[in-house]
Amino acid sequence: MPARKREAPLTPEPSGRRRSSRISLSDQTSKYFEGDDSDEDDVDTHRGKRAKTSSSAKSRNRTRRAMGDADSDADDYQEEDDDDDDNDDEEEEEEQEDHKQNSRADDSDDDEAGPRVTFVPHKKLRDLGGVDYADEKVHPVTMHFLKDLKANNRREWLKGNDAEFRRAQKDWLSYVETLGNRLAMDADDTLPELPAKDVVFRIYRDIRFSKNPQPYKPHFSAAWSRTGKKGPYACYYVHCEPGSCFVGGGLWHPDNDSLRLLRASIDERPQRWRRVLAEDPVLRETFLSQGKAAAAKGKKGAKANGDFDEKAAKKAFAKINAEGALKKKPLGYSADHRDIELLKLRNFTMHKKIPDSVFTNADGQDDMIATLKALVPFVTHLNRIVRPDPGDDSDSEEEGGDDDGDEEEEEEEEEEEE
Repeated sequence: MPARKREAPLTPEPSGRRRSSRISLSDQTSKYFEGDDSDEDDVDTHRGKRAKTSSSAKSRNRTRRAMGDADSDADDYQEEDDDDDDNDDEEEEEEQEDHKQNSRADDSDDDEAGPRVTFVPHKKLRDLGGVDYADEKVHPVTMHFLKDLKANNRREWLKGNDAEFRRAQKDWLSYVETLGNRLAMDADDTLPELPAKDVVFRIYRDIRFSKNPQPYKPHFSAAWSRTGKKGPYACYYVHCEPGSCFVGGGLWHPDNDSLRLLRASIDERPQRWRRVLAEDPVLRETFLSQGKAAAAKGKKGAKANGDFDEKAAKKAFAKINAEGALKKKPLGYSADHRDIELLKLRNFTMHKKIPDSVFTNADGQDDMIATLKALVPFVTHLNRIVRPDPGDDSDSEEEGGDDDGDEEEEEEEEEEEE
């Protein structure tokens, strides 16, 4: 007889409800889905459900209480921090309030006491040493100021010594005004009467394109011409700098038209230049003393005085104006020109160094006028070339002299070659 097959266990009918996957915390097994359809089972089922719900609720309550305690601790910590921050803010506010109150108190005190005044120590002017100011000379205090300016050539220093600068400038203007009047009356009557501001140079330097960063010139200076310190005419120049004083005159950096006229005069009328540079004894001894040539002594063809040579005079004049001179011959002239040294020049000036006492002595202005008076033939010669007056272009007498001069020069060159 065949073996009896085992019957499959009966599958419980679905109750129509979702099976819960929650795990109960109690020891009692849930009978929610294990009962039958009887009312008693339903009651038991509901009781188990309520028990499960109450236990899970208790668990959730315990968890919430624990989390609540933790949150309360965190809140307490945050509240403590907030309290600290509040305390700090309150302290800062109190400090600011105290500061404001103190400031108000100070302001009230200032209002009661009057406006606040800052006291700056006053720099006393240099003592005059018992020497009064005079228009005919420069005061020694002015020379001391120029020395101090050279040692402290800064804007801050001059700003702090502005009163000293104004006093020295006023002294220089008065000296220049009297010197200009005497120069026009006693030396060159072609000079017009001009105010001091038209002949005096400023002490401020243009340092935009200069390698020298010093903002001021450590000297006072002035120039007199028919148009003042500026213009196309040759001028007389005075330079006041302690230890480096000098006087001079001529044309400094003439324009291209004037330079062309000067070179044409050297080429076409050289006798004019010879007469001014070599034949005027006062000009020669005052400004071209270095043109004395010992080698000319005893030579055949030398001048009657025996201590000055014409070639040496031209060489000395070229050496004085070597600054800015051309390295090569100018355009349109031969390299073996007889006066090539003069043709290369771009400046035509003369100057002489003088002691500081010429400015500070009571009779120093007399010596200044005598020195400047020696320049009158030279300045007049230059003005006749660049800006001739009516009748200045008559060279009938000089042309014959040029031929004689050329013959003498050729004879001297032949003798030197022999």
